[in-house]
Amino acid sequence: MSRASYDVVVVGGGHNGLVTSAYLAKAGLRVLVLEGREAVGGAALLASTCGRMRASIVRDLRLSDHGLSLIRPEVRVFAPQPDGRAITLWSDPHRTAEELRSWSVADADAYPEFDRKVRTLASFMTYLQAATPPDLSGPSLADAISGLRLGRAFRALGSKAGRELPRALPMAVADFVAEHLETDGLRAAIAARGTQYAAIGPWSAGTTAWLLTESAGNDGGAAGQSTIARGGPRALVEALASAARAFGAEVQCGAEVQRIESRNGRVVGVVLASGEEITARAVASGLDPKRTLLSLVDPVAIGPSLVWRAGNLRLSGVVARVELSLDGLPQFVAADDEDQRVRGRIVIAPGIDYLERAFDASKYGEMSEAPYLEATIPTLVDPTLASQGMHSMNVLVQYAPYHRREGDWDGDRDRLGDLVVKTLEEFAPGLGDRVTSRRVLTPLDLERDYGLTEGHPLHGEPGLDQFFAWRPLLGHARYRLALDGLYLCGSGAHPGGGVTGGPGANAARQILADLKRRKH
Repeated sequence: MSRASYDVVVVGGGHNGLVTSAYLAKAGLRVLVLEGREAVGGAALLASTCGRMRASIVRDLRLSDHGLSLIRPEVRVFAPQPDGRAITLWSDPHRTAEELRSWSVADADAYPEFDRKVRTLASFMTYLQAATPPDLSGPSLADAISGLRLGRAFRALGSKAGRELPRALPMAVADFVAEHLETDGLRAAIAARGTQYAAIGPWSAGTTAWLLTESAGNDGGAAGQSTIARGGPRALVEALASAARAFGAEVQCGAEVQRIESRNGRVVGVVLASGEEITARAVASGLDPKRTLLSLVDPVAIGPSLVWRAGNLRLSGVVARVELSLDGLPQFVAADDEDQRVRGRIVIAPGIDYLERAFDASKYGEMSEAPYLEATIPTLVDPTLASQGMHSMNVLVQYAPYHRREGDWDGDRDRLGDLVVKTLEEFAPGLGDRVTSRRVLTPLDLERDYGLTEGHPLHGEPGLDQFFAWRPLLGHARYRLALDGLYLCGSGAHPGGGVTGGPGANAARQILADLKRRKH
């Protein structure tokens, strides 16, 4: 059984797939989105914040007209410490600096300048994220023009920042923060963002690049962002789906793609698990590159070399998530002004060595007994997310490796949940008594339920060997993947993971250019 042909079939209805489909439909193409689950959104439904969503996407797709409303708490980070005090990072760096004075006069004086430095260096990363990586084997005129634009952006940094950027990118984030700040808890609260979602620790090379990438295109600065969508992440996903449909894209859920069909080195469509065949001029995959190449594409069509390279992509996850339903607001010892300080991200990372030891456990296939946690209480800033008096707490857990040395995740799910509650109770006594229910998502659950190969939320490590022209693989970084007419539009493509929509928007631009060129 076959269906009428489309210009583009998008495999996967995650946020990047929806962004790609919306841009393509807006340009007048006939687009079909196929989502295997019963609802669109994918792993974006688990996102605690959405402040990294590219502003141009919100504007271009008119997401506010489709119900998207953003809430930006003044507080960014609340980092309780073992001595009963806490470090709070606010959206206003000068307010942050004044509060840091009780910890360190030197840090109070240094923080505003450090924040400016992060913003300045991250501004170049914003340009880099919007660019299509060049074809290193044969640069085109378009690549040259893009290079000139990046060159102008680099010169705009000024001589001092221009010297600092190439030095900073390969640095360990622990070294980067230590050059400017002396308080260990403050260093860790900032450095943790350079390790988030990845199998890396604060002393790993290149983690400063990930910190700056995470700071690009938003107003996070050194503290990072804490923006949420009113109505939760589902509201963002529904706005994207609504925009795509409004531009003319079709979105079908419960439609699992079994394989991508090709003929003579060119994509011709997809086949669903139901046996239905759908023809298309192009196929864009929002799935991770390993799953796309090894599970959906004929290995004969792409050859043994690419099959081998895809099999060696680094995307072994170390992230878990615990969702707690609470019958009241947890009381953190160091939160001295009721709920104001815990409206952003609550970071349990008392020091750089604490983070590194947590990472060390995962290197040997063990779950860290003293994990790095980042929690949010979205019901504090959006009461519509829970009934009166109730609260929800979402906790990102690192490090919980997908590949275990002993035991299995199905057997250790409760142990992980207990560990998270125990760790939080060290800073918020009695929190466990408020828990009415909980859901624990291990890396294995992220793979089985959300299609994240090996449970990696970023579709691949954000290391420098899988960055820009090397993401996901050298020679396949321009969103064109393996076969003529096959594209990668998910987080495995440049500029990488997180709820940014960047890979989806960039891929749509490349698809449109290729189809226009082919038409003429």
